[in-house]
Amino acid sequence: MPFKANADRRQHIPKQRFRATNWAEYDTALRGRGSLTVWFTDAAIAAWKAEPRTTRGGQPRYSELAISTALTLRTVFRLALRQTEGLIGSIIALLGLDLPVPDHTTLSRRAETLELPQPQPGTRPVHLLVDSTGLRLCGPGEWLVEKHGSRTRRSWRKLHVGVDADTGRIVAAELTARDVDDASQLGPLLDQVTDPIASFTADGAYDQDGVYCEVAARHPDSTVIVPPRSSAVPSATAETAPTKRDKHLRDIARHGRRSWQKASGYNWRALVEADIARFKRVIGGGLHSRTDGRRATEVAIAVRALNRMLELGRPEYVRIT
Repeated sequence: MPFKANADRRQHIPKQRFRATNWAEYDTALRGRGSLTVWFTDAAIAAWKAEPRTTRGGQPRYSELAISTALTLRTVFRLALRQTEGLIGSIIALLGLDLPVPDHTTLSRRAETLELPQPQPGTRPVHLLVDSTGLRLCGPGEWLVEKHGSRTRRSWRKLHVGVDADTGRIVAAELTARDVDDASQLGPLLDQVTDPIASFTADGAYDQDGVYCEVAARHPDSTVIVPPRSSAVPSATAETAPTKRDKHLRDIARHGRRSWQKASGYNWRALVEADIARFKRVIGGGLHSRTDGRRATEVAIAVRALNRMLELGRPEYVRIT
């Protein structure tokens, strides 16, 4: 195999080892992620019923908070809609509350137009890390492949995420078709970030002039850290008025690409890849909804759940080797 060629003469980099310094607190946070009291809070119980409608039309029975609570439990515990209905009913019965239980059809219908609360703007600068991944569509196509060995191409959607490097929270998420260019979703991602951006880091797919212009127009003082392609050439004004991309090319030519990655902070982009892996490990690598609107709500609920888990506690590491 090609990767085994000259294996004895390759440069072997030993794997880094880390040790958690707050294991007791982190262990408690891991147990709390599965606690129903974390997701079914007193605030959700108090605001379960919808406010009376003042316009024409039928009166809703469940508030936006009630629907989002039910869909969050579905996402965290990987349940179907009918099993979610049963879980909500059992929790309400155990608590002895006189609250209506939303049925599975109501959850599916309300998920199409569910509006989740937006985060409040802050003043702390954010070091934004951006990447994308694929989420498969769970439906009859998977059954055809398993049952009949169908050769049809499996469908999937592309998830674009923006992560705060300091906190690990997902501050922006956008779900698109699989053939959408990554750089074209920069605007929708930046629209979701309410804090000022100190730096923007992404992979080579964002090596476009429009990316630099978009970030500079919204956050003039921010730094764009995007590796130029191997075939990249300096701009026409590189000698008189070098751009940020020209400076990256100059540093790479002088010190090498690996030294540039370490000096510029590009290696921190591994944190967004770790968040994507955490998304697929905790939430799953597939979308269970059948329409684009419900899929977008499913992703938004999953992002809020992952951020809620981070609020319970995060590990603190020190390198030992």
